[in-house]
Amino acid sequence: MDKPVISGDTIVIPSDQEFLADVDVFLEGTLRGLGVDESIIADIAISVSELVNNAIIHGNKFARSKSVTIKMAHNGRTLTISVIDQGTGFDPGHVPDPLSQENLLKEVGRGIFIVRQLMEKVDIIPSPHGTTIAITKSF
Repeated sequence: MDKPVISGDTIVIPSDQEFLADVDVFLEGTLRGLGVDESIIADIAISVSELVNNAIIHGNKFARSKSVTIKMAHNGRTLTISVIDQGTGFDPGHVPDPLSQENLLKEVGRGIFIVRQLMEKVDIIPSPHGTTIAITKSF
C-alpha cells in the first residue's frame, strides 16, 4: 500500500506518519458532515492522532508494508472510532502511569492517558495479530 484508501466511514493508511494529515482531513470532514460540535471534533482529532501515532510507532514498528485502519461508526448521537494496527499486540496493564513521579518529566508515554481523559470510553483489545483501540464519544 502506498497511499490512503477511503471506503465509506473507513480509512486505511500505510504505517507512515506522513499520512496523519490524511487521517485528520478524513476524520474532521466526516465529523463536520455529521454536525459534530467543533470542540468535540478537536477532542476526537487529538485522540485519533495519538492512537494512529501509537499504531504506527509501537504497533507496526514503522513497517510501511503494514497498515493502520481507522473505522468510524455512529449510533444516534454516539460515535465510536476504532484504530487497528497489525502489530503483535501489547498488554495495556503494562502501560506506565504518566502521573507517577518517575514518569512526570518523560517526553513520551502520555498518549493513552490523554485519550482516556478526552473520551467517554476507551476499549483496548490486544491480539497476537494487532491491537484494536475503540474510543467512544457522544455528540
